[in-house]
Parts: sequence; structure tokens; C-alpha cells
Amino acid sequence: ASYDKTLKVWDLESGKEVRTVAGHSDSVEGVAVKADGRRAVSACYDNTLKVWDLESGKEVRTLAGHSSAVTGVAVTPDGRRAVSASHDRMLKVWDLESGKEVRTLEGHSDWVTAMAVTSDGRRAVSASKDNTLKVWDLESGKEVRTLAGHADVVSGVAVTADGRRAVSASFDKTLKVWDLESGKELRTLAGHLGSVRGVAVTTDGRCAVSASKDNTLKVWDLESGKEVRTLAGHSGSVRGVALTADGRRTISASWDNTLKVWDLERGTVIAGFTCDAAAICCAFAGADLILAGDEGGRLYLLKLETG
Repeated sequence: ASYDKTLKVWDLESGKEVRTVAGHSDSVEGVAVKADGRRAVSACYDNTLKVWDLESGKEVRTLAGHSSAVTGVAVTPDGRRAVSASHDRMLKVWDLESGKEVRTLEGHSDWVTAMAVTSDGRRAVSASKDNTLKVWDLESGKEVRTLAGHADVVSGVAVTADGRRAVSASFDKTLKVWDLESGKELRTLAGHLGSVRGVAVTTDGRCAVSASKDNTLKVWDLESGKEVRTLAGHSGSVRGVALTADGRRTISASWDNTLKVWDLERGTVIAGFTCDAAAICCAFAGADLILAGDEGGRLYLLKLETG
């Protein structure tokens, strides 16, 4: 595969590439889309983030300030700020209009691997190689509490829409559900045979979908802690996972170079796409648009036809 560091726009129905734009110089580790679907932010191993106009496909600006790989990004609900996670052990808050760094959040003792922002935009939850999660106040930049319980790297985190719970994914092959107010662990979700690399939660907060190195995704009932079903079809580690707003479909990104869109109720694949390199991250940019990043520095904007 060529490492041409581009944003590629494809029509999934015709299979034709619509647009290509220069992009990152290393693996794209995370993507986040603003609520209006017009702009997105990508996080990269080249120590930077980039802001993209999804209508034109053009890069709006580069956010530089981290001293090591940027591993995750989330956008606040009002679309004004982004929060990034990095191997430099820090999180940074950015003003998306000016491109300026607003503040730095320090406290983890090892790489920050992923992060999520609550629906009110007031707090962030970070996951780290130090085996913990931390809850942060985004206005003050202060750490609110530490969530400890995993036995290995915490590799992913998602927050329920009501902001009351977080679900974490870990190399210890489990997921954990946390009460964000008390900091208490509510339950452990066990069933994967390999490290869990990512997690997404449905808007109603009832279910989670996890991505694992065991080549599968699993759907979980968060109230009972029980596994609902396994989504099998990838031939490599599943790195990224995202859900549509209605919770009916999920997209997965895998080291087998593919993206798959799944019907969660049926557990079946309804669409697929092959990237030029290992697929690392993915997000829905509205009901029928998918944004994904690969190990070669490319971003893909895909249109999903649902006819």
C-alpha cells in the first residue's frame, strides 16, 4: 500500500473515489466529527491533529503542541473545542476556531491512550497505559478523580449520554462500567479472548459494543452485564468501533485493512470497504457518512447507501 498521507472520499455504492486531499504523515489514531457533521478532527502519530472541512475535503488547520503521538480526540457537543490524548502523558484542550491550545491536563504516569467527553461538555474521561482512567473538569483543567481497577493498559473509553457512567476497554481482556460521580466500579464485562481495543455506547445507555484483538466485536447489555451477541467476520484485530445515533448500526475498523458496517439487531454485515492499510479508527459523520483513518496516514470519507 502506498503511504501517500491523504484524505480519500469514496462513494460506497459506486466504489469510486470522489476526492483525495493531502493528509497526515503517519498513522491516524482517532477521528471525531462535530455535531453538525460539517467538520472533523483527526489525531495522528505524527504528534499533530488536523481539522477538516468535510464538505470540501480540505484541511482547515493543524493543531500542534503535543510532543509525542496523538492517540485520541473528542469534540465538545457545542463544537467549539476538541480534547486530545497523547503518548506525552497529557491531554490538551483546543479552540477549534482559532486553533489555539486552551489548556493542558496532566496527571497520568504513562501514555494516554483514549478519551471521551461528557454530553454537557464539562468533563472528560481519559484512559491510560498506567492502567487507570481519570475524570477531568475541562473548565478548570483539574483532575476530579481516578478510576482504578483494570490489571493492564486501559485502551478505550466511552461515556453514556447522561454523563453518569463510563465504560472502559482494557488489554486485560475485560470492560468495566463505572459510576462517574462516585468513581465506583459497577460491573466487569468478560468474554473476549484477546485485549479489548475500543468501545462505543448506544445513545440510550443500554448497550455497549466492544472491539477486540480476538478479531471480534461483542454487544453487551450494560444493566445486566451480559453478552448479547458476538459479531464475527474480521480476519484481524479490531481496533476501532463507532455507533450510529439511533444505535441500530455499528462500524468497525480492523488490522485486516477493512471497515465493516453491522446491523446490530441481526448481527450481520451490511456494507464493507477495504482500506490501503490497516484500519485504525472510525466515526459516523451523520446517518450515512463514515470517516475512518488508517495506519498509512490516510483518512477516508465514505457514503453509505441504505436503499
